Amino acid sequence: MDTTNHSGGKRGTGYFGSALAHRVLIGLLIVVSILVIAAMGIKIFFVRQVGRDVKKSQYQALFLTNGQVYFGKLSRADDSYVKLTDIYYLQTQPSQPAAGSNSTQTQQLSLAKLGNELHGPEDVMYVAKSQVLFWENLKNDGKVVTAIHDSQKK
Repeated sequence: MDTTNHSGGKRGTGYFGSALAHRVLIGLLIVVSILVIAAMGIKIFFVRQVGRDVKKSQYQALFLTNGQVYFGKLSRADDSYVKLTDIYYLQTQPSQPAAGSNSTQTQQLSLAKLGNELHGPEDVMYVAKSQVLFWENLKNDGKVVTAIHDSQKK
């Protein structure tokens, strides 16, 4: 009985038919699997490392790609979102120049607590990591944290 295929070779000896090809394919699958597992391990390590960098006893400043800045307690919600609680933000208020003064109108910054806005948000915010430009731990004796503590006393 003739076991040749239409291309003139023996059946079962094609590229995927040889034992060597199977070994190569299995070797490639093992290498790819190892690389995937290593990449996942590296990602988990860095996510945990970033999580350790958040000083839970302190406030953080969260800078967003749209230019907004929020202050609060930062934590990781999941792989795609960060969670911010006890939220404050800067609000600009125009100040009027003194009567008879030639000075122009200036703006003053004040710290506002999230939750008193018209839409009545809760004091928690979930922000897509893709919208976070960067974040910082804030010193307890800095101006923002001092203002937060002062507002909490009132």
